[in-house]
Amino acid sequence: MSASERLGDLLRELAPQVLGVLLRRHGGLEECEDAVQEALLAAATQWPAEGLPDNPRSWLVTVAARRLVDQVRSEQARRRREVTAAAREAPDAGLAPAPGDESPGDRDDTLALLFLCCHPALTPASQVALTLRAVGGLTTAEVARAFLVPEATMAPRISRAKQRVRSAGAAFELPAAEQWAGRLDAVLHVLYLIFNEGYTAGSGPDLHRADLTAEAIRLTRLLHRSLPDDGEVAGLLALMLLTDARRPARTGQDGALVPLAEQDRSRWDAALIEEGAALVTAAMSAAPLGPYQLQAAIAALHVEAPRAEDTDWEQIRILYAILSRIAPNPMVTLNHAVAVAMTRGPEAGLDLLRTLDADPRMARHHRLPAVRAHLQELAGEHAAARENYRLAARRTTSLPERRHLLARADRLDG
Repeated sequence: MSASERLGDLLRELAPQVLGVLLRRHGGLEECEDAVQEALLAAATQWPAEGLPDNPRSWLVTVAARRLVDQVRSEQARRRREVTAAAREAPDAGLAPAPGDESPGDRDDTLALLFLCCHPALTPASQVALTLRAVGGLTTAEVARAFLVPEATMAPRISRAKQRVRSAGAAFELPAAEQWAGRLDAVLHVLYLIFNEGYTAGSGPDLHRADLTAEAIRLTRLLHRSLPDDGEVAGLLALMLLTDARRPARTGQDGALVPLAEQDRSRWDAALIEEGAALVTAAMSAAPLGPYQLQAAIAALHVEAPRAEDTDWEQIRILYAILSRIAPNPMVTLNHAVAVAMTRGPEAGLDLLRTLDADPRMARHHRLPAVRAHLQELAGEHAAARENYRLAARRTTSLPERRHLLARADRLDG
């Protein structure tokens, strides 16, 4: 890793911590974030030339706080707020402590920032965008690329999300006990969405968005560090690691999608598999069972099989049946149908798929005809499978998936 890459990783890790300090002291998400971005830009410019400061976090907090004070002094209303705040705090409260002199109040507020960005007043799409911007440290241009929209479109979208958080009266603090479970579920869901969009890009020429999967894993690691005893946080991190371990073998040299059963398993990341398997094993033995743990356990069964034909499909079918009861959704049913087909025969899997035909959430989704085509192919119904592969290809906006589905249809023509 080059020096510039190491610096980028350090700044990305420190950005949410510095933003949390400013939010806790001053409030105002938009103003604080602008100040942090200026401090990060100053660091990226000065540190390579002048060397890394003894306490990079304190340096950033100090510079960002001064930028914020400058902003406050530029408007009379904010000057009044500054005076009021100064009356409540010590004279140097707005500045970072000297290096090596961190006080208990200078804690890592990344967890509180995650909860703020995933406020229930926001739509899931806005939660994802704001999390990537404020917690992930991505620029607005980078977030726009993740959503495949122009920066000019994304900038006002993020601004509206910040305004909605402010209008909702959201406090920069961890939620109350009675709100905790629901708010944590929202945070986990946002991280899950970020990872999934990176692992199988919803549209565009590339199958993977490695920047998004890496960011989702990094943020989930931070969350796990703050909540080490939460089984679902551990389960989500394990699921991401076990899934990402297969990424090197998911595409061929030409970028074409390689199905799980046909992947070269020697290319899978053994270290990620070992870490993910250990996480989910510990979580399932010590915490109440949840959907992310179950999905991680299923992923572990897939990656621990030395060959595709060694996969324990019966155990996977049982786990999907449990998952269908505690967290039912169409995607779970799709995967459950595959497991049923592998253990009870393709006709049984097709019967389960038919329960989704009337589900409006699947009306235009490409995965339903894609899975149906796969099971029809297993059942020897080649003409029907060919038509469903082509239907799925028309519905997907991912070019690698479209090419793969059309290739499967063409193979049946042959």
